[in-house]
Amino acid sequence: MNRLNSSIIAFLTCCLYSLCGFAQSAEPTIAYSVTEIINDVPTPRDEEMSPGDDKTENAPLQIKMFANLEDNIGWEAKCEWKLYNTKDGETKPILDRFEENTTYTLESSGAYGIKLYVTFSKEDEEDIEYESDEFKINITTSKLSCPDGFSPNGDQINDIFEVTYQSIVQMSGVIVNRWGQKVYSFDLSNVDKGWDGRQNGKYVKDGVYFLHLKATGSDGTKYDIKKAINVLKGWKDYDN
Repeated sequence: MNRLNSSIIAFLTCCLYSLCGFAQSAEPTIAYSVTEIINDVPTPRDEEMSPGDDKTENAPLQIKMFANLEDNIGWEAKCEWKLYNTKDGETKPILDRFEENTTYTLESSGAYGIKLYVTFSKEDEEDIEYESDEFKINITTSKLSCPDGFSPNGDQINDIFEVTYQSIVQMSGVIVNRWGQKVYSFDLSNVDKGWDGRQNGKYVKDGVYFLHLKATGSDGTKYDIKKAINVLKGWKDYDN
């Protein structure tokens, strides 16, 4: 092998090492799923965030963080996820995990920042540091309300007793008749279905029922609602 060929090989090798070095990177994403009420039907919505994205959602919000490391053959990658309230900054992270992929649930209102840091190491090579742009997630403050009555008569108007809420992290509700017997109960797992006015498959009688609803918001607000609920199957829109 002559000197020229040796020089070319050395140059190509240097270029290859340089390219390999710059290839040590990541393409992190954050994914989550929320449920929205569309035309009175609970409808799931899947979201995926990239670095630099800014989203506003309700609590509780379970986020899944993926590092998505590129092909790092021969390199060791050490990942660190930092999640912090933006008013406190990165120096006081709420979450600091050394995992490639991780999951966390945001339950408190506020503005949050998330970053991924990766250190790529290889014997006889300088470490390569990666820092993602900030993911921004804003968790809303809480709201909770419910109607005073409904008319489950199948006319497509006010047929369902529905609780309207935002960023509620805990909830338990029960509706009883005038004798204190439970006719319906709900929590966060089934509140979006609403109550159709039935008990054991049969419509309850028209009359006054009583609701006791307790909940906790993402902002720490405690709700304790006690109120009468009117069930009026015989009511029609034109009756008013």
